[in-house]
Amino acid sequence: MQLDHATIVTADLETARRFFVDVAGLTEGARPRFSIDGYWLYANGRPAIHLIDATVPAVTGRAMPRIDHVAFRLESADEWAALLRRVHAADLPYRLAEVPQMGPQQAGQQLFIALAPGVVIEFVTALRNAHRS
Repeated sequence: MQLDHATIVTADLETARRFFVDVAGLTEGARPRFSIDGYWLYANGRPAIHLIDATVPAVTGRAMPRIDHVAFRLESADEWAALLRRVHAADLPYRLAEVPQMGPQQAGQQLFIALAPGVVIEFVTALRNAHRS
C-alpha cells in the first residue's frame, strides 16, 4: 500500500497552487471536470496533491481528529538544495528539525512550512543530503 494523494481544501486556491508549483516543485496537470474549482498537482507523473476551492466558510478553531501535515521525501542532496533555494527565493518562513538515527533508519532532516493556519507541509531527506546543500 502507498499514499495515493492528499486533498487540501482552501479559500486561497491560487496561493496554494503557487506554493506547490513554485516552491515544492510539483507540476500542474490534468484534472477531471468537477463542480468545484481546483487543481491536481503532480509528482513523478502522478497526482499527489488535490487542491479544492473552499465552498463553505472556515469554522474557527481546529477540528479533531484532523490531518496535521503532508510530507514529501526528497531523495538527493541536489533535490534538497533546489528546494531550499526556492523556499529562500519565496521568502517563506520555515522550521528545521533533525530526526535521530533509529536502528537501521538513517538520521533525517525535516523542513516544515505553514501553508495556511492548520495546514503544514513537511519536506524530509536523509541528514547526509541536507548537510551537502
